[in-house]
Amino acid sequence: MTTMKTLYLDCFSGISGDMSVGALLDAGADFATIRDALHSLGVAGFRVAAEKVNKSGIMATQFRVIQDAHAEHPHRHLHHVTDIIMRGNLPPPVQQAAVATFRIIAEAEAAVHGTTVDKVHFHEVGALDSIVDIVAAQHALHLLGIEAVYASALPVGGGTVKCAHGVFPVPAPATALILKGKPTYGGGAQCELVTPTGAALVAQWARSFGDAPLMRVERVGYGAGTRDLPDRPNLLRVFVGESDAPVAARESVLAVEANIDDMNPELLPPLIAALMDAGARDAFLTPVIAKKGRPAHCVTALCDDASLHRVAQALFAHSTTLGLRMRREERIVLERRWERVRTPWGAVRAKIGVLDGAVRNAAPEFEDCRTLAEQAGVPVRVVYDAALAAAIKGEFEHA
Repeated sequence: MTTMKTLYLDCFSGISGDMSVGALLDAGADFATIRDALHSLGVAGFRVAAEKVNKSGIMATQFRVIQDAHAEHPHRHLHHVTDIIMRGNLPPPVQQAAVATFRIIAEAEAAVHGTTVDKVHFHEVGALDSIVDIVAAQHALHLLGIEAVYASALPVGGGTVKCAHGVFPVPAPATALILKGKPTYGGGAQCELVTPTGAALVAQWARSFGDAPLMRVERVGYGAGTRDLPDRPNLLRVFVGESDAPVAARESVLAVEANIDDMNPELLPPLIAALMDAGARDAFLTPVIAKKGRPAHCVTALCDDASLHRVAQALFAHSTTLGLRMRREERIVLERRWERVRTPWGAVRAKIGVLDGAVRNAAPEFEDCRTLAEQAGVPVRVVYDAALAAAIKGEFEHA
């Protein structure tokens, strides 16, 4: 049984962006690396600090964004935030994850205000400190090498919270939408315990909610919030350790679709290629019967949140559709990796599916097989079968 680096979020006092960063720093993420990455965003008017504080007798790390009082803090749209994140000197997985966090918030804000994602103005969440919190949290998670995240049920608090559009009951409208389907409870305290940023991070990260998973704990970290609570320490506690990897991973994807009945079929293969180039994990066509009995094709692209905008643009640009629909789906996937296998005619790349540490499925790269077959003057099937047999046996070049 293989193991994976696991994080458990014990949200007994809720969760926010700064508490998440503080807890991950306390658990071992390197502050200097995160600070340098934040400075690479090219946004002036802030600095960050991490210091040890005592909360109800427990030492914790408090992460703070210290802003220049004279700096401008404009309202931003999603594309402004995305531009800031993508121009930073950040690992690509961190960039993609941070953009996805903001998209979760944008979708909730759009639903609350009856507008579109692209028209949403980020007010509190779009402020500089929240951009910093989200990027820092995603970078800290990346630095710790976390492969799986689990979380406790979430106490949202009570009372009211002041937002850009007035005073609202806790949880705030966007927070309530983000946490839809997640286990929450009032939590007693008459204040906001789960912020929109904290809600988006935990909704994005956590595979499931409830008791801590079976794991071998290596580090425990505490992230401090700014306020003091009357009935508990205002802390987020995290456990970092190893857990046994499940036989297959469960993940969420977006299915983006459109029915097309008025397009030259010769243009359909280039459409699929464009969707894949835009970041789709998969794209395919399904023959359907459309309105008025017309033969048509349903075009489906599977993508993550960070790629949604590019995939939608590709679908509109390379097809005749005037609209699309999308839904969130769950899927179970094997661990996958690329290996090189040796055949009598040369090396071939193969996609390997791993179940419980053993090779269960393999798919040789067809273009590699065809190139070798043409060079050697043998049937493609012969090269493909040889590569498949080598892959199933685990005969990789590095072995």
